[in-house]
Amino acid sequence: MTRIYPGRPWAVAAFVAVAFGLPAFAAEPTPPGATSCSGCHAAGSAFGPLAGVPAERTEAALAAFRSGERPSTLMGRIAKGFDENQSRAIAQWWAGQEAGK
Repeated sequence: MTRIYPGRPWAVAAFVAVAFGLPAFAAEPTPPGATSCSGCHAAGSAFGPLAGVPAERTEAALAAFRSGERPSTLMGRIAKGFDENQSRAIAQWWAGQEAGK
């Protein structure tokens, strides 16, 4: 059997990654709960978009809602559904999203 790239399996892998989109292989999965935020926090929404907001800011807001330090009618209940690690993952995911989308 003749191999296309004898001794260089990495070359085939690199070609496939570039040809078919490296970002698809590198993309991190969406953390549970993150996409539900878009119902109120999409681009142009009254509550302000989350896409592109620094993760530290979103994470701090979620912590403040969860502790009751930041008053709310709904966000406190939502934030209590996530622990610190989940909130961090959600905040980091939203920070990595393109603003305005």
